[in-house]
Amino acid sequence: MLGESAQSMDKQMLRRELGLDKPIVYQYLDFLKKLSRGNLGKSLHSQQPVLSLIMKKYPATLELMLAAVLTALLIALPLGIICALKQYSLIDQGTLVLSLLGVSMPNFWLGPLLIILFSLKLGLLPISGRGGILHLILPAITLGMSMAAILTRMVRSSMMDVLEEDYMVTARAKGLPFRRVILKHGLKNALIPVLTIVGLQIGALLTGSIITEMIFAWPGLGRLTIQAIYTRDYPLIQGCVLVVAISYVLVNLLTDLAYTVIDPRIRYDYQK
Repeated sequence: MLGESAQSMDKQMLRRELGLDKPIVYQYLDFLKKLSRGNLGKSLHSQQPVLSLIMKKYPATLELMLAAVLTALLIALPLGIICALKQYSLIDQGTLVLSLLGVSMPNFWLGPLLIILFSLKLGLLPISGRGGILHLILPAITLGMSMAAILTRMVRSSMMDVLEEDYMVTARAKGLPFRRVILKHGLKNALIPVLTIVGLQIGALLTGSIITEMIFAWPGLGRLTIQAIYTRDYPLIQGCVLVVAISYVLVNLLTDLAYTVIDPRIRYDYQK
């Protein structure tokens, strides 16, 4: 912060201002005390409160994460159901191969590939930045493709197990429309393991968004974290990591609560 030619007295004064001259245990207790009041300290680079910097960037990351989850679900649910209904068919085998490719493709390769194709070659979508819905398409696909591949295989497996249940056979024997049997009775009961994977993958999206946000210059929390690392802004790095960790815990809590919405029996067992 002071440069290589700084005097030792200036260094001591700066260490005193930052609280680095105190024992590490005291520094940690002081950090926890400030954290309990919502104070994450000040940025060493901009001298602004860390929490305010994070809150300015967090909505963009949340927007990208939700768009990626929606993209993954729109791809995975139809493909997973079709593959379960047409087991070992050409569609099923082709989808499994594509899902394997989706899991294998890293974000730092898929993102530039989409930019070259849809932005530079075809000129259909913007390259970077945050604006309208068009700016969100490529980052959401880049971030959600791996999740879509995993969910497709999970939906297929869950639906295959559900289709063999007695209540599915009974529903079809009663003459209910095939679409209603699949969507209302089959898919609803197959969503429990799928929901678990979604909750876990959202945590992976929060960390994976760092690379995606850098590729597309998306002004989110991931890009802020990288910038803080470049400038060695340690309070800002701590704040970003802490917010990501808390978000991960909250997402898993909401996932557990969502089980009771899909399957009322879980709520009954809990009350009992």
